[in-house]
Amino acid sequence: MTPAFPGMNPYLETPDLWTEVHAWLIVQLARHLNPILKPKYRAAVEQRVYTDSLLVGIPDVSVFQSKPRSAQTTTTLSKPIKVNLPMAEEVKETYLEIRQIGTGNVITVIEVLSPKNKRAGEGRDRYTAKRRKVLESQSHLLEIDLLRSGEPLPMSGGVPSDYRILISRADSRPEAELYPFSLREPIPLFPLPLQPGDEEPTIDLNQVLHDIYDQASLDLVIDYSQQPVPAVTAPDFQWIQSLLSP
Repeated sequence: MTPAFPGMNPYLETPDLWTEVHAWLIVQLARHLNPILKPKYRAAVEQRVYTDSLLVGIPDVSVFQSKPRSAQTTTTLSKPIKVNLPMAEEVKETYLEIRQIGTGNVITVIEVLSPKNKRAGEGRDRYTAKRRKVLESQSHLLEIDLLRSGEPLPMSGGVPSDYRILISRADSRPEAELYPFSLREPIPLFPLPLQPGDEEPTIDLNQVLHDIYDQASLDLVIDYSQQPVPAVTAPDFQWIQSLLSP
């Protein structure tokens, strides 16, 4: 049985699922927006590719000290310990660009943050560089953060929250619009910024996520009797269990 979450389902943040959820989310947003945006605009799926170093496991720190050997001691090989080395990993991150038909101008960039964007490393460096470039351009930025873990992207002001949606309009910078919300709150409705004078469609992200949950059959791979990853607090886990009640 699936809990009737009012907003974000924290089990979708599980690392084993998030890559799939992220891919679905980008495509579903495009499917949702294109019938509304045409014939003046279209939502195009773009991809950012880079190489990152992936370290699997943390080796124990051990120090081997040689012991004096007498002349009679038989030389033997020391027994090694197993360690892991960082390996190069090709990372592909998709995002959306709202483009004007005819000119090809990028009106709005829509980013859904990944775990690599929220922790130190190549992923965050690449994303912050891209973010800075958009903020210095005439394109709007719509940034969706549905991950409780990691370090939020820099901004001044705001309030602590589990999740956040940020809208940076090109003509209002450095001021931006922040929609913070918690695990127990509905995902707020928010507008898609377009060119001045054009009607801005409202995005119902909660409905988009519900559609993804059904179409991807995610209920078959989630065990709601266990804590999500990352874990929630004990009161929040009890609340989740209460949502399972008929």
